Amino acid sequence: MARTAILNVMVQAATKAGRSLIRDFGEVENLQVSRKGPGDFVSAADRRAEEIIRTELTKARPNFGLIMEESGVTEGTDGQHVWHVDPLDGTTNFLHGIPIFATSIALERLGQIVAAVVYNPVMDELYTAERGRGAFLNDRRLRVAGRSELSEMVFATGLPRIGHSDHGRMLKQLRHIMPELAGIRRFGAASLDLAWTASGRVDGYWEYDLNSWDIAAGALIVKEAGGYVSETDGKQGFLESGNIVAGNEIAHKHILRLLKAAQG
Repeated sequence: MARTAILNVMVQAATKAGRSLIRDFGEVENLQVSRKGPGDFVSAADRRAEEIIRTELTKARPNFGLIMEESGVTEGTDGQHVWHVDPLDGTTNFLHGIPIFATSIALERLGQIVAAVVYNPVMDELYTAERGRGAFLNDRRLRVAGRSELSEMVFATGLPRIGHSDHGRMLKQLRHIMPELAGIRRFGAASLDLAWTASGRVDGYWEYDLNSWDIAAGALIVKEAGGYVSETDGKQGFLESGNIVAGNEIAHKHILRLLKAAQG
């Protein structure tokens, strides 16, 4: 796969940050047994990875804006391009020594996401996409799963934690959806939920109350792998609302239907 110059910049930033995270992840297990725990260390690891990405992106494209999980919004001077960056998606997994986390970078141009990278450093899996050019995993072309029977499908989702979202709503949705499926998975990293939807590991995914840096890259990867992405009500403002449904055509329709039924 021949990458464009801008995608090469994104890949370099993500993989460099990923190497830093892997080094820090190697220390987390040693910190689990301490009374204080690894929380402060992980926060520092997150910030280190974000600074690596900021340095790489601004060196290559100094006029672009940035929306970053840790440091917030930096206005660009070109007025057309914005990076959406999550240096460590799956912080709670990282904190507990669970090897499911990723670095996510997306490029928005004039209101559209046009390039995306999601890098899982533990598995050394690099997911990339550019608008109109397809989606890839380590240079292998991706397609969403071809399963059409709901009873054979596995969906991913996120479960609200303490102080976040509506636990009652999620329990009601699970009561409607679980009996219909082969299974539901909760991995703890939205960017990987979307990347794994694009690669066919899961058939569909839904979640609420996310941020643009969580889902911008993964959403483009799903679309370029032939999948469908929308808000949980079927509209297209998921980057603004933070509510998202993704899957192959059939899974996407089923999730929308089941979520609507759970409201009744």
